[in-house]
Parts: sequence; structure tokens; C-alpha cells
Amino acid sequence: MSVYDILGENGVFAKKLNGFKVRDVQLQLADKISDTIDVCGTLIAEAGTGTGKTFAYLVPSISKKKKTIISTGTKNLQEQLFYRDLPKVLEIMELKPKARLLKGRSNYLCLHRMHNAYHSRIMHNPDYAYPLQIIEKWSHQTTVGDKSEVEEVTENDLVWRHVTS
Repeated sequence: MSVYDILGENGVFAKKLNGFKVRDVQLQLADKISDTIDVCGTLIAEAGTGTGKTFAYLVPSISKKKKTIISTGTKNLQEQLFYRDLPKVLEIMELKPKARLLKGRSNYLCLHRMHNAYHSRIMHNPDYAYPLQIIEKWSHQTTVGDKSEVEEVTENDLVWRHVTS
């Protein structure tokens, strides 16, 4: 199925997504991305706000059934893409590929560093001791180790420097 069959005027999105409007620039970008995937090439593309970039790169990536890495500029965009846009596209396309959300290593707990911090002098500093106790307790419950799971300790808390990799 081509990107035109999916994003075009009589495509799957036009039929299944209320309010979907065909955008020529989106189709052109999706087509270029599709062609690039076909030849295992490299593409540098830029498109303005309102172009429909998200669907333009998700549709060919998913329809080609190729492993794809999508990098965003911010964690907020990454989470929007993973939790909102990707599920919508998969539902419309009626596909269920595997997808994972990965962040940089400073976003994940390092058990070795946490153990060292817990048994170091920073435990005598109240600015570190309380959040470290919360993190230590959470470490026994988490399966992923993503620091964003810990609501009681802000992402910017200095203690994270001592317990992430």
C-alpha cells in the first residue's frame, strides 16, 4: 500500500479519521521518506508547522515494516509521539508492530550508583537523603527504571546525578 493509498484523498486516513485533510506537502514528504526507506538511503528533510510531519514519517515507516528509530527534540514531543500519535496511526492502519520508547541513559536508574549513593556521605545531606530514600523504595517496584515514574522526586532534583548512569 502506497502513502497515497493511506494519506491521499481517498486514502485510509480520509475514510477513518474525522477532520483529516489531505496535505500535498505531507504526501510529498511521506513519498520521499518511503522512497528513502526502499533504497536504505539517508534523507534530510525540513517542513514547516502544520505540514503533518508526524504522519508523513510514521506512515511509510510503519507500512514498510522496517525497523525505524525516530528521534525528537524534546521528551514532551517524544511522549506525544509515542502515547498519542503512534497509537492513532496504528489504529487507523490496523497494524500492531512492536514499538518501544527509549530515552537517554541519564533518564534511567543505575542500581550500582544508587547503592553507592545510599551508602555514601550524601545520605547525611537532607537535600539528598529524603529523595534518595524515595528512589530506593521505588527501585524495588519499577520494571523499567525510568525516573519519570517517580512523581515525588522532580526530574531536575540534584539527587538524580548520583543515581543515574
